[in-house]
Amino acid sequence: MGESDRSSSSDVAFTPAVKAVQMRKGSRSAYAALEERGGWPTRVTAELAQFIAEQTSVFLATASRDGQPYVQHRGGPKGFLRVLDETTLGFADFVGNRQFITLGNLAENPRAHLFLIDYATRRRVKIWGEARVVEGDDTLTATLMPQGYRARPSQAILFAVSAWDANCPQHIPLRLAASDIDAALAERDDRIRALEAEVASLRAAASRLT
Repeated sequence: MGESDRSSSSDVAFTPAVKAVQMRKGSRSAYAALEERGGWPTRVTAELAQFIAEQTSVFLATASRDGQPYVQHRGGPKGFLRVLDETTLGFADFVGNRQFITLGNLAENPRAHLFLIDYATRRRVKIWGEARVVEGDDTLTATLMPQGYRARPSQAILFAVSAWDANCPQHIPLRLAASDIDAALAERDDRIRALEAEVASLRAAASRLT
């Protein structure tokens, strides 16, 4: 059976045109070996679920019926992107600028892509699948809405995972969230105050002995 007859989860990205470029650039054999082992994971693992739960930002890519691409940022508190089961993700879609490009694209082309990047740990994950918009389901939207988050949900978006891949950290800049820096500085300041108090106490004790 030839390579063109085999099916792999990574075929969602490695189209014949992509494989032709890989062949020309010298990387095809490595990815062919990956495909022999079954390709990319198709289900959410515990490790991926933990990574998703820590993210406050995600990029959602869609395309119109004729292939015009569009990428939209989605953000929220940790856990706003929810793992519903081992093949389904979901999030409450907050009211934004009301251009509705993503919703329009999904109405005619359900294929979608999620790109997650964690600058603090220099990790990125790419997830292929299909997305659908769920309007008018208040129970689902409320379930996906982050508790205490001050945003107004408009609808829910469910994402059916087809395959995912985690990239190496090469070329990802190291960046920290402002909230993480503030927390670290506050911890440092508390430690400094504790040490200053300890020094003052020791000095007072030493002065009483002289």
